Amino acid sequence: MCQPALRRPCVSNSTPPAAEPGDRRAVRVTIWSPFTFRDYRLLWLGSAAYTITGQLAILVTAVWLFEETGSAARLALLGVVQLFVQIVALIWGGTLADQFDRKRLLAGTQAVTLAVLAVLAALAVADALVPLHIYAATGVLGVTTVLAQPARGALTANVVPRTHLMHAVSADNITRQFGSVLAPLMFAAVAEYLGLTAAFVMAALTALPSVFMPLAIRADTRAVLAPGQVITGGPREVVRRAWEGFTFVRRHGLLPGLYMLDIGMTVFTFYRQVLPALASGLFRGGAGAVGILTAANSLGSVLGSLTVVAFERYPKKGMLVVYATVGFSVAVFLFGTANALWMGTLVILLMGGTDGVSVTMRETMVQLETPDAMRGRTMSLGYLAAVTANNVGTVWVGFMAAEIGSARTMQLGGLLSLAITLAVWRAVSGLRQYRYSAT
Repeated sequence: MCQPALRRPCVSNSTPPAAEPGDRRAVRVTIWSPFTFRDYRLLWLGSAAYTITGQLAILVTAVWLFEETGSAARLALLGVVQLFVQIVALIWGGTLADQFDRKRLLAGTQAVTLAVLAVLAALAVADALVPLHIYAATGVLGVTTVLAQPARGALTANVVPRTHLMHAVSADNITRQFGSVLAPLMFAAVAEYLGLTAAFVMAALTALPSVFMPLAIRADTRAVLAPGQVITGGPREVVRRAWEGFTFVRRHGLLPGLYMLDIGMTVFTFYRQVLPALASGLFRGGAGAVGILTAANSLGSVLGSLTVVAFERYPKKGMLVVYATVGFSVAVFLFGTANALWMGTLVILLMGGTDGVSVTMRETMVQLETPDAMRGRTMSLGYLAAVTANNVGTVWVGFMAAEIGSARTMQLGGLLSLAITLAVWRAVSGLRQYRYSAT
């Protein structure tokens, strides 16, 4: 594994030939450079399709369930189902990504997603859909989503060289944000003019590229194992390898700090799923205000990912994450003081931007600091921390907003996030000492 302070290129067995020293393509790297690699283009197309599919699936199932039952509590059960299945599945997902061919694992999970959405579409066409189908589908889709995440994340380092990795992660994050804007627009147009049944069909159709694109990748996407290492798929082996991944992260000088920063900035501030309540409490706004704030947040995330590329020659990448997290915490506090929608829009743009910088750099550093054979499990632990913190944060912000008001909730969340960030910065020397330049 490369030491953080070293700048020499470290090339794994699965890194594309362009990563070799002296390759002319590695001299000048831009946000578009990863797209010069055929395998990355295929991975990107499949990931873009799945981003849209995932957003459409969430929207169409939630809207159908609410229209069918008229119960907000029934909607809340979707989150309970997802939390239960995702925590368990993430542990397996990282282990599987380090055991099987990642492109085939990714294609297999997306094939299951396609099948589930196709069944829902068929039931909707036949007017046979019932709430139990939605809950069952949500559980299966929750599993396939988290099983695919470690494989998809680890694949990026298999299809681009290290010199392009930060730019590839930035492009991935930008794509996710654009997808989070495009998918609701697609859903609104189809559901409004053609109905929810057509929206179910559209969700299934958009999943097709995510199944076939990974299979066209030519690179060897199997994890690079130690000489003589043999992996079996028994339950004990899965548990052992999952614990091995946890031990690697726990003993690492940098990764625990990255994960603690993510948890600290999220567990008291996760606002996305309760944004309607915040918009109402802070600005007395309805659906229109929520739409404006959501779009501003996504735009900020895109700008944040682009900002990371602008800092490619800045060596103190660990401190860049700390600075972004501090900025996010301050922005959250300011959001709680905003008393007009235009002010809230500007502040949430800043929140999205600082979050985009933090997310992009954390994902890049995790991939750079993890051996290929351990990458799936390391990334799954990061996703596990994020998923758990997001759900806990949703409960915290929603409950506190009802108890003390939206403004005080965001102000308190910003202060707590800032306190945790400073504590992690002080406790984890690896964050202060980490050095890496993409050039």
